[in-house]
Amino acid sequence: MKNLVVLLVITLTAISSHAQTMQITGTVSDSNSPLPGVNVLVKGTTIGTQTDFDGNYQITASKGDILVFNYIGFKTKEVKVIDSFVINVTLQEDIQALEEVVVVGYATQQKRSMTHSISSISSESIRSITQQNLVRQLQGKAAGVSITNTANLSKKQRLTLKGLVGQKENREPLYIVDGTPIAQNNNPIIEKINPNEIEKKNSYKPGRAQRMFGSIAKNGCIVITTKKGNYQIENDESYAKINENKFEQVLLSPLSTFSIDVDKASYSNIRRMLNNGQTVKPGAVKIEEMINYFDYEYTQPKTYHPFAIHTEVAKTPWNNTTKLVRIGLQGKTYTNTELPPSNLTFLIDVSGSMNSPKKLPLLKNAFKLLVNQLRKKDKVAIVVYAGAAGVVLKPTSGADKETILAALDNLEAGGSTAGGEGIELAYHIARKNFKRSGNNRVILATDGDFNVGASSDDAMEDLIEEKRKSGVFLSVLGFGMGNYKDSKLEILADKGNGNHAYIDTMQEAQKVFGKEFGGTLHTIAKDVKIQIEFNPAKVQSYRLIGYENRMLAAEDFVDDTKDAGELGSGHKVTALYEIIPIGIENNYTDNHIDLKYAEKKNKTAFSEELLTVKFRYKKPSGDKSIEIVNVVENLENDMSTDFTFASAVALFGMHLRNSNYTNNSGLDDVIELAEKARGVDSNGYRSEFIRLVKTYHNSL
Repeated sequence: MKNLVVLLVITLTAISSHAQTMQITGTVSDSNSPLPGVNVLVKGTTIGTQTDFDGNYQITASKGDILVFNYIGFKTKEVKVIDSFVINVTLQEDIQALEEVVVVGYATQQKRSMTHSISSISSESIRSITQQNLVRQLQGKAAGVSITNTANLSKKQRLTLKGLVGQKENREPLYIVDGTPIAQNNNPIIEKINPNEIEKKNSYKPGRAQRMFGSIAKNGCIVITTKKGNYQIENDESYAKINENKFEQVLLSPLSTFSIDVDKASYSNIRRMLNNGQTVKPGAVKIEEMINYFDYEYTQPKTYHPFAIHTEVAKTPWNNTTKLVRIGLQGKTYTNTELPPSNLTFLIDVSGSMNSPKKLPLLKNAFKLLVNQLRKKDKVAIVVYAGAAGVVLKPTSGADKETILAALDNLEAGGSTAGGEGIELAYHIARKNFKRSGNNRVILATDGDFNVGASSDDAMEDLIEEKRKSGVFLSVLGFGMGNYKDSKLEILADKGNGNHAYIDTMQEAQKVFGKEFGGTLHTIAKDVKIQIEFNPAKVQSYRLIGYENRMLAAEDFVDDTKDAGELGSGHKVTALYEIIPIGIENNYTDNHIDLKYAEKKNKTAFSEELLTVKFRYKKPSGDKSIEIVNVVENLENDMSTDFTFASAVALFGMHLRNSNYTNNSGLDDVIELAEKARGVDSNGYRSEFIRLVKTYHNSL
């Protein structure tokens, strides 16, 4: 009997112990979207995991355990396991940690120092003030907030730019509204917020504010909480107008000519808008850049040409009376060790408009990813510009990473934006240190808000066209929101023989400077043009999806003086044509024009050909183009996985742009296509796309 009791106690204890262990699942997100790569750890143990690309995690823990959630740029959060098997967590952005994270090789170091000293003004006090200017409202009511006195400066060594001595010191405080830091150029908008819309306003002394929020708050900080929350500034972003390509009749226009585009800025910019719950401007939707953001399994070139050509024909997923043609280019991939020596000049915007955590602090951390991949034979110089331009780092070997990183760390924002002067100086240094047979490149990082000197689109275009003759290429990186000038940055990249990316997160920086490092820096072919000749015996009409800003005249194809796009190491380019076969009735080309003298007889010699693709390119240092011809047969096959996904992205872009050619399809069709073509998705980009489409769909 005694043994039976002992056995029963042991059994009940085991059952109780087992019952305390549970499988916890959940999602980790910020205020807008899921967070991938968050470290989830059972406190005091070695048990841990990371969230996947959709922010989901799964971990084994016991009742009473503490789960620790840690992520770069966000405040660490601890949650006690009680009874729930599902624990969803929202992390708050840590502005100071985001600014002071230091990337060393493949590891990170973080520095945090939080000291609070707050003066609070209640909503009742705010409402009693009749003045519109919030800064004046706070004068004398909150210690340390005064824009007439010199604010406390950072103890870090600061870089003084040539030409900036004697310039008026920037004394404006940092505004944070509903948890979002406001770019300094938008301060006048915040100062005019209706006091009746404010729930609470806190002011911080300059010294305390700088320790809490970093150097961007060196002049003090005003934190505002509105009654409605999620305050959005009416932004001043600019985009070039896009006129959607229409169906062209083959008998009237048998040739379609365009420049390739390896830029991917549009997709990451749209992602930022959707994650922030913003309306996507039609001009921001460049379907070719959305498609080219994703990776496709194109094979490497097997000839002496620097890229391989891939074509595919299938039925259009959203219109069973038309066909879709995919034309893909795969640039030859070089490893880091195979790349020639680099002569890089970082041209960094440190003007007042960059005074935001998602701008200059993110920019500095992004560039550290690039610096950590440089070799001894590479050299880097750093030019910055605000009201004037100056050199803060002379050409330095990639082996001296400590010096380069220190120069980046010491950059601070303030002043107007003399972009033209900065470009002049950067190209001068790049040309002075030119490496023959090397990679000579200026890397411009900015929000594009140039407002001093040459700043109009036409003026910047003329300046860059002149500078590209030097043999120095240009890469343009866009940062920030609210005043992002996409139209200007696109012109700079196009005319500067370069590429354009938009960096909204450190994950995107890792994609640009990590995964696609070679393509970002090393050009393998320039002035790449594509010309399609459609067979009128097989094709009635055609439409190029996207590339509206890259269209060329037919005669430009053989004109070697006409500029076109560049192809970098490992770059992939995809173009989609929707075609209407002969004999198919349609609503897109009703006004058919009969020609009296044009040749109408079908040429039997080409009866099986659908179209002919011609490519022209120049070697990076060449002036004469080389032509490749590729014939596409009139054979329709089932869509490959990559083709299906590319068509899903194209269809989503068409819906965002309110296209006339969606043929009554819906966002459900986009989701179905994308989910069917998710594939291996080792980096999670396709899963993220599906989540974005669903989020947008649910918001309508």
